[in-house]
Amino acid sequence: MPRRFDVTALGEAMVEFNQTHPGEPNYLQGFGGDTSNAAIAASRAGARTAYLTRLGQDTFGDALMQLWQREGVDTSAVERDATAPTGIYFVTHGAAGHEFTYRRAGSAASLMTPQWLPRAVISDSKILHVSGISLAISHTARDTVFAAMDCARTSTTVVSLDSNLRLKLWPLDEARTTLIKAIGLCNVFLPSLDDITALTGECDPDAIIDWAHDAGASRVALKLGADGALVSDGTSRERIAGWRVPLVDATGAGDCFCGNLLARLAEGDSIFQAAHYANAAAAIAVQGFGAVAPLPRASQVKELLG
Repeated sequence: MPRRFDVTALGEAMVEFNQTHPGEPNYLQGFGGDTSNAAIAASRAGARTAYLTRLGQDTFGDALMQLWQREGVDTSAVERDATAPTGIYFVTHGAAGHEFTYRRAGSAASLMTPQWLPRAVISDSKILHVSGISLAISHTARDTVFAAMDCARTSTTVVSLDSNLRLKLWPLDEARTTLIKAIGLCNVFLPSLDDITALTGECDPDAIIDWAHDAGASRVALKLGADGALVSDGTSRERIAGWRVPLVDATGAGDCFCGNLLARLAEGDSIFQAAHYANAAAAIAVQGFGAVAPLPRASQVKELLG
């Protein structure tokens, strides 16, 4: 039976303030939140998308609703909360790369519960996308993510998980236990090298792929930053080389990779074909500022791929 949505993502979206020059108090206002970025990336790639979250009944929440509506992301299941705020975060840049500072404690999204979960949207989607941040922002949000994954599995909706480990949000031991459980419930695992090295101490890409399959993921695309990706379907593996492009801002590059990969999977691509496309999309995204503004359209990716 046809599904209404190709990709539905669940998590927290926030308003972003991104430092334009290291050490200077000038910030470009944009939008972020890993799963929201991925949903927008998928939409720009041509997928039919929806987002599941809660927002404050405030100016920042209004701005996010307008963003999704402009981007063609369905917001019919977004709930507004008059008593809790929309989260915000800051990105600063220095010699060690970019650093995130969050103002999200007690946000509307962190108060999501399994009782709130819009299960009908998940059941009407080809793919559900969640992340380690969705699991980390609160205990009720974590319960909600696991309920969403269970709903998806019952509905034969493919479950995608991005590790997106943020140790400012939770202790390493708690993150490790929770993410290993989540990996066992997903069909497509989209980790980054830094995340899994922090979780397991392992830094060899092939060993990480083995670990992810052992944990229960049937398809894995390991993000290697500028070095591209290592992709496995459990039977064969392919190393996808990174593109050599000028780096302006890597914020959201991994989310761009995830959203584009999922959009292509929904179109029927193999995990390898989808990862080649996503790798090119991420190379375009890092050449602009912010998590959302530089996300490419399908025409841009196809032009880069020739």
